[in-house]
Amino acid sequence: MALRWGIVSAGLISSDFMTMLRMLPRSEHQVVAVAARDLSRAKEFAKKHDIPKAYGSYEELAKDPDVEVAYIGTQHPQHKAAVLLCLTAGKAVLCEKPMGVNAAEVREMVAEARSRGLFLMEAIWTRFFPAVEALRSVLAQGTLGDLRVVRAEFGKNLTHVHRATDWAQAGGGLLDLGIYCLQFISMVFGGQKPEKISAVGRRHETGVDDTVTVILQYPGGVHGSFTCSISAQLSNTVAVSGTKGMAQLLDPCWSPTELVVKGEHKEFPLPPAPGKEFNFTNGMGMCYEANHVRECLQKGLKESPVIPLVESELLADILEEVRKAIGITFPQDKC
Repeated sequence: MALRWGIVSAGLISSDFMTMLRMLPRSEHQVVAVAARDLSRAKEFAKKHDIPKAYGSYEELAKDPDVEVAYIGTQHPQHKAAVLLCLTAGKAVLCEKPMGVNAAEVREMVAEARSRGLFLMEAIWTRFFPAVEALRSVLAQGTLGDLRVVRAEFGKNLTHVHRATDWAQAGGGLLDLGIYCLQFISMVFGGQKPEKISAVGRRHETGVDDTVTVILQYPGGVHGSFTCSISAQLSNTVAVSGTKGMAQLLDPCWSPTELVVKGEHKEFPLPPAPGKEFNFTNGMGMCYEANHVRECLQKGLKESPVIPLVESELLADILEEVRKAIGITFPQDKC
């Protein structure tokens, strides 16, 4: 049976998600509706992507009985309201990262999903790329020996992108780019809670974080560090090092197709998407998380074993602690 999707928001990320879904077998994935806060935008999106129904409010999509799972592609501060709306209407939910602006928002969404017995997942698409699955296998097999350190970098000059510097929309590097780095470190160290978090950062003139470096100390004397930036180009790679060698995910580490293990280079090409244009690098790679959601729902799971809700809560806790350490608050923190 095809999984029936509803797309919440008609922005750039939703457009990529939709372009990708249309490349997958219709027997597995179908999009039945799209909603935007402006009906004309929803209709335009529906026409472009051949979606049967367009709604001018998220409430209407949430009430649509044909929608099984909602994909939330709104901007960060709108995630919580959209997720709660869809959960209240009995829908499974895949919510773009970061799930919430702060830990309280994430906990509220998780509690709602659990109380209703509904599936909820944070769309950390990176974890489902074959190159990342291969890295997890390398780690599980002990190929790198005893782990010592993980280092991640993600930085681009995004100062021309309004959303990236918009304080009201919880912009900045940490929530947009840093979460990718942090989830890598958390993945390598098995979702453990760090024992100590240190951070330094530069503030952008608009009040969001500009460039931040974080060190996370974990049990057993291992640590991870990452740097994220919205004003400077960084290496955009991840390195995991142990007593027997190093593994690296190459640029673009957030949607990787290349893994180097102890000097051996392996490539993991994306599925072909001939003639399709994506707004974001390697957008076709969203297919891996979409298929994972379908598999979870087919098995009757209420959360993903790859990105469990307790880890989404932990990532939110860490990001909030880092923001406090460098003096960054958002309007949503006062709620």
